[in-house]
Amino acid sequence: MTMADQQLHGKVLYIEDNPINMSLVETALESYPGITLLKASTGQEGIRIARAEQPDLVLLDMHLPDIGGLEVVRALNEDIANRQLRVTLLTADTLSMDIVKAMSLGAYEYWLKPINMNTFDAALKRALSRNRDEDKR
Repeated sequence: MTMADQQLHGKVLYIEDNPINMSLVETALESYPGITLLKASTGQEGIRIARAEQPDLVLLDMHLPDIGGLEVVRALNEDIANRQLRVTLLTADTLSMDIVKAMSLGAYEYWLKPINMNTFDAALKRALSRNRDEDKR
């Protein structure tokens, strides 16, 4: 881990109902002491936490037990306070129309499952570095 990695900071909300996927991301983020992980296992819980905590990045599973990922993206983008929120989809559906719809609703990008840790680290750094760069303006 480089010095820049250690300085990476922010709040990351992961909305995921699969405990194995949650554990994988939780373990990956342990190497970043400046990142706080917030967790939700349903879409409604994730929306509530996002509104209350204003995370820098939301990692969103598209298939949740209560509402779909599209509804979560839509709800977060309707909330003015969350308009700068980066919502990243985590999905195994590489050709899903839901990805296209979510991107058109304002999702930042999508990362494919199963999660490749090298890709995850690079994308995480890119997402949180952009937030830090925007804070400087």
